[in-house]
Amino acid sequence: MAQKKPEKTDNTLADFEKSLTELEGLVEQLETGDISLDESLKKFERGVQLARQCQQVLKSAELRVEQLMERDGTATVTDFQE
Repeated sequence: MAQKKPEKTDNTLADFEKSLTELEGLVEQLETGDISLDESLKKFERGVQLARQCQQVLKSAELRVEQLMERDGTATVTDFQE
């Protein structure tokens, strides 16, 4: 019997959501200005780490979508319009 691959996408999405939620909380805390400079710098540093993680996940998702949208060797990706 073939072994089922772990659902990396589900874990990645959960990690992305968790990171994004934490990042939003950090931004709110920094915007209040009620914390010390040292604590602000620590939160800012953590925020930069989280933002980079989120950007990496989004870039990965974008590449995956482009691969899925490829037809006859050419991508059919169009800009999003509201």
